[in-house]
Amino acid sequence: MSEAVGAIKALWRFPVKSMLGERVESAEVTERGLVGDRAYALIDTETGKVLSAKTPKVGTRLLGCRAKFVEPPAASDEQPPVCITLPDGTPLMSDAPDVDAVLSTVLGRKVRLERQAPEDFTIDQYHPDVAHLDPEEHRDTVTESKLGSAFFAGAGLPSAVAVGAFFDLFPVSVLTTSTLARLNEFRPETRFDERRFRMNVTVDTVEHGFVENDWPGHTLHLGEDARLVCMIPDPRCVMTTLAQEDLPKDTEVLRTLAHQNRLDVGGGLYPCAGVYAVVESPGTVGLGDRVVLS
Repeated sequence: MSEAVGAIKALWRFPVKSMLGERVESAEVTERGLVGDRAYALIDTETGKVLSAKTPKVGTRLLGCRAKFVEPPAASDEQPPVCITLPDGTPLMSDAPDVDAVLSTVLGRKVRLERQAPEDFTIDQYHPDVAHLDPEEHRDTVTESKLGSAFFAGAGLPSAVAVGAFFDLFPVSVLTTSTLARLNEFRPETRFDERRFRMNVTVDTVEHGFVENDWPGHTLHLGEDARLVCMIPDPRCVMTTLAQEDLPKDTEVLRTLAHQNRLDVGGGLYPCAGVYAVVESPGTVGLGDRVVLS
């Protein structure tokens, strides 16, 4: 049985992991996700770890940069360069000879811009002093996490993402306007803006509540051809609380989720918003495309 659940309200790709991305009117979706999404990331040359906004000191600097392709990328072509706008407004091209040196100055550590994740894809992640963020109850501490294909290899599972990809766990993330509206009902003084959640697809829905909580195990049909299989709820981290553009720092984003929408993910309870998905059928999607759940 299929039911129409809404329409695509927003499409986002993030050419450089943990930097601000670009909202687009249409996107090509392949088994690797939205073409051009998380195409690059920064690697700490001393530790070999991927830099992530999950560590706030680094995150505020990363989120002060915006990455945008100079022209729309296509799956069948070599990807075009990315223009990174630095916090002071200076443009920096991804293929500039001094790109690593300039980004090292901005980040305050030696980094290199890479197109391929290391085999041991590892990040540092800060857990704020908020209760019930994970089953181990980490609070005000930094842990080391394996992500991408390295996570699945460590768990002895088939990887949901290609080796070398910079995705955390799955290639596509989806959020509904119903979830954002529900969070704003719980705490009107906090801005639950979609930008905090860094979703690829925001679906405009009319049902009340956290509607995508029931989507894992189901298929989303986007437009004419693209189909996504919803896998698990999307666990949330400190990144949702960080300041970016006109959004202030606000730990209540994560605290509200921990109080109102903790879900079982892999045998433990986590604060969640949205769903992770894999691509069952490729296609081109655009704003306003109908979204059907089956």
